[in-house]
Amino acid sequence: MDSPLFCVALLLLAAASAVDCCPPSDRAALLAFRASLHEPYLGIFNSWTGTDCCWNWYGVSCDAETRRVADINLRGESEDPIFERAKRTGYMTGTISPAICRLKGLASLTLADWKGITGEIPSCITTIPFLRVFDLIGNRLSGEIPANIGKLHRLTVLNVADNMITGEIPRSLTNLSSLMHLDMRNNRISGPLPRDFGKLRMLSRALLSGNRITGTIPDSVSDIYRLADFDLSFNQLSGPIPLSLGKMAVLATLNLDSNKISGPIPRTLINSAVSTLNLSRNALQGTIPDVFGPRSYFTALDLSYNGLRGPIPRSISSASFIGHMDLSHNHLCGRIPGGAPFDHLEASSFAYNDCLCGKPLRAC
Repeated sequence: MDSPLFCVALLLLAAASAVDCCPPSDRAALLAFRASLHEPYLGIFNSWTGTDCCWNWYGVSCDAETRRVADINLRGESEDPIFERAKRTGYMTGTISPAICRLKGLASLTLADWKGITGEIPSCITTIPFLRVFDLIGNRLSGEIPANIGKLHRLTVLNVADNMITGEIPRSLTNLSSLMHLDMRNNRISGPLPRDFGKLRMLSRALLSGNRITGTIPDSVSDIYRLADFDLSFNQLSGPIPLSLGKMAVLATLNLDSNKISGPIPRTLINSAVSTLNLSRNALQGTIPDVFGPRSYFTALDLSYNGLRGPIPRSISSASFIGHMDLSHNHLCGRIPGGAPFDHLEASSFAYNDCLCGKPLRAC
């Protein structure tokens, strides 16, 4: 009497299990993605077996309702026990297979700090409609950023730092209206910053140092009202510093060092929200603006290796705080003011100027 009911229950259980599994198409895409990579030391792909890629596949997470693959999080530097047991960081070679683009439910792809992954970023990555996080830091990727990257309207994090990427910043990148974190440090990116860079209104960090970016800093940057950290150091930028950068409400860190920037230091930067300001190793001219006051708060102020002339402004003493300051390697002249912050600075902060004198240098 119970056997038919028992059979029905078994069928229902099997059907439920099938629904809980990831789609076979997603599993196939993951296996093709794995096949193009080689990880010899940690065995992170050893768990990628069985029919259900949503269950116990290292670094893979699925959407609770659709069971489609939603996140791939593979980091070569992690506190995960698999790294602690191996007593080493990760190393992986191979390329990123275009098969990854078949995962249409993917929201986050992190393949970071593996040091040996080569090849180009698959151009089809721009067809993954829900992608929010794209993190490829710390590999040996080459080629250009896909031209249609701007199609990823939901993207909030784009991190391709510490690779070997070439070409220019795609013009479509400024269409990433949700982007909050942009990191392209230490690549071989050339050409100018897009003139409409300011369209990235949600951006809070723009880290572009260590490239070959040329041209001038776009005035439109000041339209990014959330921007707190802006790093363009170690590039080949020229022209003046836009006055509007000093009027940005939350910009706290501005690194423009090691470029070819010329013209004067904008007065607006001295009484701004910026607390870490590095303008060293450029071609700045004129005098240091004598407009320091209670709103001037600098944990670090570096103006070294420029062509600045004239005296050190006495108004620096009225700044609310200056931690580190470097005025060396300029053409400054005159007596170094007394009191804070000068009483805690070393002679190296003033060395190699034309005719500065007074503590901590020689007496006037």
